[in-house]
Amino acid sequence: MISFSHSATVFGIDACLIDVEVDISSGLPMFSIVGLPDVSVKESRDRVISAIKNSGFDFPTKKITVNLAPADIKKEGGIFDLSIALGILASSGALEKESLQNMCVLGELSLDGKIRPVKGILPIVLSLHKFGITQVIVPEKNKNEACVAKDINIYPFTNLQDVIKFLKKEIKVDTFKQKDFFTNNSMLKTSIDFSDIKGQFFAKRATEVACAGGHNMIMIGPPGSGKTMIAKRIPTLLPPMNFEESVETTKIWSVSGLIKAGESLITNRPFRSPHHTTSSVALIGGGSYPKPGEVSLAHNGVLFLDELTEFKRDVLEVLRQPLEDKVVTISRAKHTLTFPASFMLIASMNPCPCGNYGSDKECLCNPYQIKKYRAKISGPLMDRIDIQIEVSALKIDEFTSNSNVAVETSKQIKERVIKARNIQYKRFEGRNIYCNAQMGPKEIKKYCTLEDKAKVMLHTAIEKLGFSARAYDRILKVARTIADLNSSCEINAKHIAEAIKYRNLDK
Repeated sequence: MISFSHSATVFGIDACLIDVEVDISSGLPMFSIVGLPDVSVKESRDRVISAIKNSGFDFPTKKITVNLAPADIKKEGGIFDLSIALGILASSGALEKESLQNMCVLGELSLDGKIRPVKGILPIVLSLHKFGITQVIVPEKNKNEACVAKDINIYPFTNLQDVIKFLKKEIKVDTFKQKDFFTNNSMLKTSIDFSDIKGQFFAKRATEVACAGGHNMIMIGPPGSGKTMIAKRIPTLLPPMNFEESVETTKIWSVSGLIKAGESLITNRPFRSPHHTTSSVALIGGGSYPKPGEVSLAHNGVLFLDELTEFKRDVLEVLRQPLEDKVVTISRAKHTLTFPASFMLIASMNPCPCGNYGSDKECLCNPYQIKKYRAKISGPLMDRIDIQIEVSALKIDEFTSNSNVAVETSKQIKERVIKARNIQYKRFEGRNIYCNAQMGPKEIKKYCTLEDKAKVMLHTAIEKLGFSARAYDRILKVARTIADLNSSCEINAKHIAEAIKYRNLDK
């Protein structure tokens, strides 16, 4: 006797519907799973047998064949456990086969029949409508994540017994709908604040511009000058994500299994800070069946690379594509997947191997060592970083002073950043662009109009400082952001002059 049910798996950050076919026939007792399952799926046999028995049902002592179709897609994880168990019960006559029609079943089973949470729920549930499925059974701890999908009836359960009673219509379960699952908080709840930073007014201004336009930034300066401190406070300046950005980010984190049980959408922008020993696969994503890397986990947020020169050169070079295209394409023998990777790159580095070049302390490095040290960062990569600033060492009276001079807080700076971002949202409405840093050549030509004095200043700077064509575009984008912070429609000479100051490493 054969039964059919539906489950699903994730492929990249997209979902693929899996048909779970269960056939029970006469023969020696046997339980086999086919359809390209991995080890964790094959092990579901023992989980399903124990879960069914410990839930008070008889397990059929016959030949059982489970087929997960389509057969050419790799099946991973315990997400199919619940669907397989229900299929076996339907084939053995304990359930009506019709009760599983037009329903997707997701969940991993424990040995006592409880349903454990699984990863990838959000992208799966969001895609069900295109498969014509309107109902889904999910683990209780995944219900908040699943309820984001509209026009899908969510039925959360904690154990196998309740699922069977529900399908037999012995109990009534209402569809789960959570109110206010998306909370657009104006301030990130954290103990750190921009007011903690002493001095460094030039670096603070550059950081404000970077946040206002979503620009990449690198800080170069001696140890203890506050580079890492500034970077870690950038999330307190960024505007909250809108609903579309939040869903995009949550899908990636869901596939990676980083959504905590009971959580819904990620509303705070991600801040990822991988160690300098990170491999290129961990940074960009990959594997035989590609998974998202750090650049995708930082989507719509910040990727902070501290001590940039300590990263291996081949690791840094893989950043070129995502910095330019805002996506990562990973090709393998069997699969080619594309992950979103639109992030702010914030990097820091010392000016020389000993770190004292340009500070009051004696530098022990010769010119060749300094040049070799900085050459670890290739020109094409540096070209893709909009804002390049030098952060000088603090004077002793700057960090020991108990001056009562008011220091701007993250809240005050964030208000200006949000004001500038709102200008950009209106400017790019309907274009799938959220900030100035994401502008392409057409947008630059249309929105980065210069006054006559500004044109002359920029042309002179290019001739004398030898900026590349890419650096020219970056300057225009940064100048556009500075103008937005000043609520100016046109870019004037003052805005261009400030943008040029933020290309220190090109000079």
